[in-house]
Amino acid sequence: MNKLPASAGWDWIRQGFALFRKQPGGLFMLFLGYMLMIILLGLIPVLGQFLPVALMPVFTIVFMQACAQIDQQKRITPLLLAEGFRHPKVPTLVGLGVLYIVVAALALGASTLADDGVFMKLVTGRLQPDAKEVLESNAGSAMLLAMLLYLPAMMAFWFAAPLIAWQRMGLFKAMFYSFFAVLRALRAFLLFLFSWFGIALLCTQLVFLVFGRSGAGMSLLTPVWMVLTIIVQCSLYASYRQIFGAPAEPPPV
Repeated sequence: MNKLPASAGWDWIRQGFALFRKQPGGLFMLFLGYMLMIILLGLIPVLGQFLPVALMPVFTIVFMQACAQIDQQKRITPLLLAEGFRHPKVPTLVGLGVLYIVVAALALGASTLADDGVFMKLVTGRLQPDAKEVLESNAGSAMLLAMLLYLPAMMAFWFAAPLIAWQRMGLFKAMFYSFFAVLRALRAFLLFLFSWFGIALLCTQLVFLVFGRSGAGMSLLTPVWMVLTIIVQCSLYASYRQIFGAPAEPPPV
């Protein structure tokens, strides 16, 4: 693991855009397949609320696999989505996803200490953002508390999926290495996160500036956000590649 300057965070974003430009159609089709699978999983009673999150590490590996194949100058197809579920480390990846849910639930639970559960109701859809109860609560403080509690976990989760799949690490070993990799390059990751926040905000405001908050503007915003989400995934691969090195060839699935 190499210690990196803050500017590396912007380099990852630039490299993410470069990866996307090489095969935008393939990546977009892969993302559409992912969205379709998420919708279908959401139709399952009860479990449909949790399966998309539990399977998130598997989907992460699918997109990282796609980026690795682009690095190898190979064509990518939506079939990668199905192939990802045949990876020998799928059970460990699903365990990582379950841990996501547990840690998020604990952070949300702790946030109730700040606002008596208003923020939790807001996140779970039991309250609307403009509800009187929200406006008169300490929901902002509760959100900040939840974020601070979740931050160390986010650092541990950041590279855990590719370390499990590509380095064949166990769950907690992968989280350990991920945590310290992010810690060693914390300035780069902070610049990465703030830069992406700025890019997303700028793109959203540009759409609203040109089309207004009309139906056309809201409709156009959806594909814009989809493209940005794909490029974020490409940027994540770029960060992994610089810190841990790219796989010699796309790992078998």
